Amino acid sequence: MEKENRIKALREIKAKALLGGGEKKIAALHEKEIMSARERIDYLLDEGSFTEFHMLLGYLDGAPGDGVVSGFGTINKKTVCVYSQDSTIKGGSIGAMHGHKMYKTVERALQMGVPFIGLHDSGGARLPKLGESKTVMGDMLEKSGGSIFYPNTQASGAIPQISAILGSCAGISVYSPALTDFIYMVDKQSHMFITGPAMVRSVMGGNISADELGGADVHCKKTGVADKRFSNEKKLLDGIKKLLSFLPANMHEKPPSLPMNDDPSRLLEGIEKIIPDVSNKAYDMLKIIDQIVDSNEFFENKPEFAAEIITGFGRLNNQTVGIIANQPMVIAGSLTTDSSDKQARFIRFCDSFNIPIILLVDIPAYMPGKEQEHSGIIRHGAKVLYALCEASVPRMVIVLRKAYGGGNLGMGVIPGMGTDIVYYWPLVEVGVLGATASVELHYGKEIRKANDPEALRKEKLKEYTEKYSNPLREISANWGIEDIIEPRETRKILIRGLKFLSTKERAPKQMKHHGNIPL
Repeated sequence: MEKENRIKALREIKAKALLGGGEKKIAALHEKEIMSARERIDYLLDEGSFTEFHMLLGYLDGAPGDGVVSGFGTINKKTVCVYSQDSTIKGGSIGAMHGHKMYKTVERALQMGVPFIGLHDSGGARLPKLGESKTVMGDMLEKSGGSIFYPNTQASGAIPQISAILGSCAGISVYSPALTDFIYMVDKQSHMFITGPAMVRSVMGGNISADELGGADVHCKKTGVADKRFSNEKKLLDGIKKLLSFLPANMHEKPPSLPMNDDPSRLLEGIEKIIPDVSNKAYDMLKIIDQIVDSNEFFENKPEFAAEIITGFGRLNNQTVGIIANQPMVIAGSLTTDSSDKQARFIRFCDSFNIPIILLVDIPAYMPGKEQEHSGIIRHGAKVLYALCEASVPRMVIVLRKAYGGGNLGMGVIPGMGTDIVYYWPLVEVGVLGATASVELHYGKEIRKANDPEALRKEKLKEYTEKYSNPLREISANWGIEDIIEPRETRKILIRGLKFLSTKERAPKQMKHHGNIPL
C-alpha cells in the first residue's frame, strides 16, 4: 500500500508541475493568444517524443523546473535538445538552477551531436532578494546562466543552434540567442534589448515602446539581429521545423536528402526572359532562384535585412544547397556593409555544415558614397573575402548579366578565391566599370562635342559592349571561367557540377589557433 501511495503522490506532484505557475497564469497567456512553455515544446516536437530533464528541480520552493522546461525529443524523427523558458514561474527569470539547465541542454546537444533549440521568454537575470549576502556579479553572472555563453560558443559550427524569441527578452537573456545561428521572432510579441523601455526612459528621458526599441520589425529590418519574423508562434515553430529539414545534425554529417520529385535534367525554358533587355533595368532574382531549385522551393534567410543580397536554402536533385544571389530590385544588387555581414555569416554557416554554395551573380559593384565608406565598407567587405577564401565546401558561380569591378571579388568570381566552377550566361557584361561608365570615361569629351551626342553615345556603347564587354572575349583570356552556357541549361549543369564536386576533399586546417577575421 505504501508503494501505491508513493506512486500516486508522484503522479500528483508531476501533474502539478506540468501546470508551471498555475492554471490562472496559463489562462492569462491564452487570453493574449500566447502559448505556455510546454505547449510550445509539444507543438514543436513529434508527438510523444519529449523526454524531460530536471522536471522537479525547485518544486519544493514552488518553482517547478525553476522556470525552464528542458530535455530532448524529435522533429520529423530528427533528435534535438530543447529548452523552453516558462514566464509563469518567476517571469522566466534566470536564476542559478535555471541557468544550469540551459547550460546542460546546450552541452548535451553538443555531446550527442544534435541540433539545439532555445525557446526564449525571459526578462533577464533574477534579482537577488534584499538582505541576501551575495555580490552583484556573483549572483547575476556566476549563478544566473551567464556561463551558457561557453557551451554556445563551443557548439558554434559543430551543431546547428536555433533561437526563438517568444516574449520580451532583456539583458543577459539576449546574448545567448545572439551567439546562435538563427533567431526567429513573433511580430508585436517578441522583443530583444539590452536595456528595456523603462530603463531607457529613466536614463535618457523621452518615451519609447518595446516594439520601437527592440521589436521584430527593428531586428529583422534594421539591425539584422533576427533572421525572420512570423505573425504567430505556431508559424514560427513551423519555420524552425522547415529550417531543420535542410540541415544536418552536426558538422560531421552531410545535409539530408529529401525526395523532391523534380527532374534533374529539367530545362529552364524561357528563364532568360525574366531579365530585361536593358542592362540597367531591375528584375526579381527570386524568380530565377525559384525556377532553378527543386520544386520551386526556396527557404530565404534574412529576407528583410540587406535585401540587396539574397541568402537561403534550396535543393538541387534532392540535396541541400546554400544560395547567395544579388537582388537587382534593391539598389541594383550592389554590395554594402550590411549585405557583406549577411553574406559572410551565411557562407561560414554553410561551410561549417557541409552545405554546397551556389552564387548567382548580377553585380554592378560595391555601393559608392560617403555613407558606405564611413560605415566601414572596406572592413565589412573584407569579411566576405575572408569567408570565401576560408570556405572549402563545393562552390559554383553562375554570372547572369553584370559582373563589374570589385563586385567580382565580393561574389567569388575572381580566380584564386576557392570557387570550384564558374559559368557565364551569354548575356553577361564584364569589365572594371559598366559599359555606360566606361564609354563616358573614354569618349565623354568626344561625345559632348559631336553634332548628335546621343547617336554617338549609342554607337560607342554598342562598339564597347561588343569589343570589350563581351563574355566571349573574357572566356578566351580567362582560365577561371569554365564555359558560357545557355540559360535554360543552368539547373542541369549545376546538378552535374555538384555531383562531380561531391567527392571534393576538404583541405585540412592550418596548424594555428584560428584566423583573425576582420570583425
